[in-house]
Amino acid sequence: MWPVYLLLGLIVIVLFSCIRIVPEATQYVIEFLGKYKTTWNAGIHLKIPVLEKVAKKITLKEQVMDSPPQPVITKDNVTMQIDTVVFFRVFDARLFAYGVVNPIRALENLTATTLRNIVGDMELDGTLTSRDIINTKMAEILDEATDQWGMKVTRVELKNIIPPAEIQNAMEKQMKAERDRRETLLQAEGHKAAAITRAEGDKQAMILAAEGERDAKIARAEGEAKAIYLAKKAEADGIIALKEAGADAAVLELKKFEALVNMSNGTASKLIIPTDAVNAVTSNAIFTETTGLGDNVKEVPKPAKKVKKDECCE
Repeated sequence: MWPVYLLLGLIVIVLFSCIRIVPEATQYVIEFLGKYKTTWNAGIHLKIPVLEKVAKKITLKEQVMDSPPQPVITKDNVTMQIDTVVFFRVFDARLFAYGVVNPIRALENLTATTLRNIVGDMELDGTLTSRDIINTKMAEILDEATDQWGMKVTRVELKNIIPPAEIQNAMEKQMKAERDRRETLLQAEGHKAAAITRAEGDKQAMILAAEGERDAKIARAEGEAKAIYLAKKAEADGIIALKEAGADAAVLELKKFEALVNMSNGTASKLIIPTDAVNAVTSNAIFTETTGLGDNVKEVPKPAKKVKKDECCE
């Protein structure tokens, strides 16, 4: 009985050893007597003992290949160090297993040669400022070239671009000179803007001062004109009132004489009275009573009589 149990036990062990569980995002390449037979996807599988074997386990996850810095010569003969990062994934396990001996090594060499070809057609400044263009071209070329290897290149990035030390020093000096130039331009523009602002302020101040003086002159002129107008209007209203009150010619002549009296109140004044005014004075008896011109004439004092001396008393 022991041999039977032993045989059964060996059969069970062999069966369990032939059971394979493929994890998620993984594929197994199966060979039958050394020849490709099939590809197992995720799940449980049973292989034929001795005749079948798992040739390769391949992950379908996206992988990252970090290439070391590569010496690259630009179009203007500048040697620089550039390292790249390539993102890829396997879409066909059979091609990946049998397309090339070492797919990762092959992809690394292909990346280096493609980078040299692309950068070799560009100058230094273009290389430093055209990372996106280089990344896009490399991704297209690598993706097309790795299709026969069962790989899909999803993205390529330039990690570092390291120019020679003398180039770096020259670039730093150029950058410093450019910053100094920008600073000088900004300062000049600031001074220019300040001068323009001050000039505009002075201009506005002068304009406002001129407008203020003009408005003041206009106001004074309008005030004087209005005062003259009101004075003349008052005189006209007075004359109209006298006419409406029925004043006779004698009253009007009296008003004229009052004006003459007012004119004669000043010192060192000389009046020239026309003939018609003299005739009016002689014809109107009320003139002397109203104006009081006769009172202004002072009487000449009579000389004092000399007292004769009494000779007998002397």
